Amino acid sequence: MNLLNKHQEKMIKNSQIPSEFYKEYNVKKGLRDLEGKGVLAGLTNISAIHSFDEDGKQIPGILEYRAYNIKDIVDDLRREGRFGFEEVTYLLLFGELPTADDLKEFQDILAHKRILPEFFVRETILTNPSSDVMNSMSRCLLALASYDDKAEDISIENVLEQSLNLIANFPLLAIYTFQAYSHYRKEESLYIHYPDLTLSTAENILRMLRPDCQYTDTEAKVLDIALILHMEHGGGNNSTFTTHVVTSSGTDTYATIAAALSSLKGPKHGGANIKAAKMLENIKQNISNYHDEAEIEDYLYKILNKEAFDQQGLIYGIGHAIYTISDPRFEVFKSYVASLVKEKGMEEEFELYERVARLAPKVISDHRKTYKTISPNIDFYSGFVYKILGIPQELFTPLFAIARVVGWLTHRIEELINMNKIIRPAYESVLESKNYVKLEDR
Repeated sequence: MNLLNKHQEKMIKNSQIPSEFYKEYNVKKGLRDLEGKGVLAGLTNISAIHSFDEDGKQIPGILEYRAYNIKDIVDDLRREGRFGFEEVTYLLLFGELPTADDLKEFQDILAHKRILPEFFVRETILTNPSSDVMNSMSRCLLALASYDDKAEDISIENVLEQSLNLIANFPLLAIYTFQAYSHYRKEESLYIHYPDLTLSTAENILRMLRPDCQYTDTEAKVLDIALILHMEHGGGNNSTFTTHVVTSSGTDTYATIAAALSSLKGPKHGGANIKAAKMLENIKQNISNYHDEAEIEDYLYKILNKEAFDQQGLIYGIGHAIYTISDPRFEVFKSYVASLVKEKGMEEEFELYERVARLAPKVISDHRKTYKTISPNIDFYSGFVYKILGIPQELFTPLFAIARVVGWLTHRIEELINMNKIIRPAYESVLESKNYVKLEDR
C-alpha cells in the first residue's frame, strides 16, 4: 500500500494542469465560456434552449421540442386530460406532431414491444443483483444485444426498430432490476408485474412498481409530465453529447446507449435530484420552524459555507448552466406538483420547498457576490415528487434514463443521418519535450 501511495502521489503531481493555462491556451474548460454558456459543438433539429434574446439580454428560459414550446405541449395535454409520453416521443423521433391515427398506431406499437426475451428476467436480471440499478441496467442493455441478430446493423431502419424496443423496455429494465436488488439484498418480497398493453408508460411504471398495482390518475399524470420534461434537453448535455460522440465512431445502438447511461449516472448529471431530495430532508431535520424564513436562510448559509449537509458548499437544485431567470421545466412542473401535494395532504412540506426555492437564489448571490440571476431547476422538485409517489431513491436516476433514452436515441439517429466524420476535438499538450533517459542512467 505504501508503494501504491508513493506512485499515486507521482500520478497526481504529473497530471495536474495549472488553471491559468486554460486562459493562456484559450481553452474553454468544460466546453463553457466565462459566462457559463456552452461552446458550440454541433447543430441539431431536435430541441432548442433559450435563455438570452438577440441582444444578449437574459430572458425567462424557453425549451422547445422540434420547435414547439414545451409549455404549449404540456398545456394541451392538461386541457385534454390525456397522457403525453408516447405522443411527445413520436414528435421527437419523427419531427412532426402525430395525427390521432398516427398516435393510436404508435401507442399500439410501443405497447406490444413492452416484452423482454424469454427467460431474460430470470437468467439476466435476477442473477447478480446490484444495489446500483444504473449499473444493472447497463449490464442488461448490453445483454440484450446478444438477442438481436442485427445488433451491429446501423441502418436507419434497423436503428429505429432498436430504438422503439429500448424505449418500450427501459421501464421494465429499471423496475425489474430494482426489484431483484430489493429481494436478494434487502430481503423484501419479490413480485414481477408484467405491463398492461392498454396503459400508458407512466401508468405501467406505477403499476409494475407497486405490490398492489394501484395508483391514482393524478399520480400517473404527474409522473407522465415528469418523463416528458426530462425527455430531451439539447445535444450538449453530458449524456446526449456522449451519444453523439459514441455514435460518430460507428458503433452499435446498445453500446451507445450504455455509454449514455454511464454518463447520466454521475451525480453532476442525472443524480442531482437525489442530492436535492436528501438536502431538503436535511433542512427539515435541522430547522425548528418551517415558516421562519430567517432560520431557513441561516441554514442555507451554513450549507454554502460547508458547515452543514454534505460539506460540499452546494445548494442542490438551484442554478443551471444555461437557464438564468427561470428553468421552464421547473415552472411547468410546479403546477403539477401542487395538485399532487393537495391530493396527498403534504401542503406544509411543499410550502417549505417553495420558501427554499425563493430564498436560496438570494443566499447564493449574496454568498458569491455575483449579480447573475439564479433560479431553481427541475431537479429541485423531481426528487420531492418521486418521494411523494413512493418511488425509492434507487430509482430516481433510472426514471431520468427512462425519459432521456428517447432524446438519446433521437440524437443517435440524427447523428447517423448526418454523420461523415468521427467527433474528435483537440487537446493541447502543455509539456515541453524531454530527452529520453536510459534505464541504467535513472
